[in-house]
Amino acid sequence: MNKRLGFVGIVIESRQKSAHFVNDVLSEFGELIVARTGVPYKEKHCSVITLIVDATNDELGALTGKLGQIENVSVKSALSKV
Repeated sequence: MNKRLGFVGIVIESRQKSAHFVNDVLSEFGELIVARTGVPYKEKHCSVITLIVDATNDELGALTGKLGQIENVSVKSALSKV
């Protein structure tokens, strides 16, 4: 399977309850992550994380699937066509 460049957008709606679970998953899949940016939004008690990834469809599905199972976390992703 070919790896492709893509992104993952993660919104953590309750930083205190869910951020450590998200970080655990991101550490588990660290070899796929090319870049990571995190922005806390203190007024709304949430955070947004964007990832640039180099992954296969299956690898991206495993990563986003685990993230999507975490309470108070929303995930969207896409991979390049080539």
